[in-house]
Amino acid sequence: MPREQTVTIRDVARRAGVSIATVSYVLNESAPISQETRARVLAAAAELGYRPSAIARGLRAGQSHTLGYSWHHVPRDQWHPILDPFLYSIAQAAEFQGYHILTFTQAEYGDPWFPYRELMLTGRVDGFIISETNRDDPRIRYLLEQDFPFVAFGRANDQWDFPYVDVDNAAGTRMAVQHLIGLGHRRIAVIAWPEDSLTGSYRFQGYLEAMQEARLEIDTAWIIRTEHAEASGRQAMRMLLALPPDCRPTAVVTMSDLMAIGAMNALYEAGLQPGRDVSVVGFDDVPMAQYLRPPLTTVRQPVAEVGKLVVEMLLQIIRGEPLLNKRLLIQPKLIVRESTGRVEELPR
Repeated sequence: MPREQTVTIRDVARRAGVSIATVSYVLNESAPISQETRARVLAAAAELGYRPSAIARGLRAGQSHTLGYSWHHVPRDQWHPILDPFLYSIAQAAEFQGYHILTFTQAEYGDPWFPYRELMLTGRVDGFIISETNRDDPRIRYLLEQDFPFVAFGRANDQWDFPYVDVDNAAGTRMAVQHLIGLGHRRIAVIAWPEDSLTGSYRFQGYLEAMQEARLEIDTAWIIRTEHAEASGRQAMRMLLALPPDCRPTAVVTMSDLMAIGAMNALYEAGLQPGRDVSVVGFDDVPMAQYLRPPLTTVRQPVAEVGKLVVEMLLQIIRGEPLLNKRLLIQPKLIVRESTGRVEELPR
């Protein structure tokens, strides 16, 4: 059925092979319906391009004034130190504007856009905030196809026209490397994320740019790609320490504070002192970074500012107001502590 035509609840009922009342129960969540019937109704509504009437939604429960945000599963050996304060910042910004945040879980398997479809079709949210984006993110593709309001914390595909706010990750690692070069370091390694990580690719890009700008050669042995975990950072540093003395790095830039902690632990295991024997830089500035021994030099992300901007942009879209700039890159800040030191102080 062409999108230009108005799709009614009667059309959805006919496609799903159920009564109009059943469709109403599913979309309004006003009566218990089996999972099989619920899925069939939602699939029919999505296929037909059905949208709940804003007027009907308002009569049912008042204006939604709710923004959707999904949580992702986090393995026990990892954490998402940025997303906790990000959630607080978007909740605070939304409440200031008379809105609330509806959180929901993101399934580990299956179609990642499915919960978005359900919330959209049942009219429970006016728009979505998306985080943890990656290349060609299927959630962003789906919401673009549905022309439903959303703003992302992060990028996905430079060819897609969608609103986002992101931290300039390349600038962050570039500042970290420039800081180390200013301390006299020339053999600087990087413990990077796998190549399929979009955020990791930007951070790695900053490392390459800073090294190239300083006309420093990069030994391929100084580049180690691994997973986001303390154990991965620890193993990567062990590999770097195993290099011959004449090519062993004097400083290491990591993609996260968690990996930096692993790198520092490996140095301690080898009887070395971070900042004195090998300099280490993290990324994120998690709360514990300042309490490590030594305190960790790291890149701080302006999470509160990002959250506020994301909500403001999304509400502009919902209200039909024009966006002057739908692609915002926010500058991070290098926080210098004692895990980095001058190369002259390092043992020959």
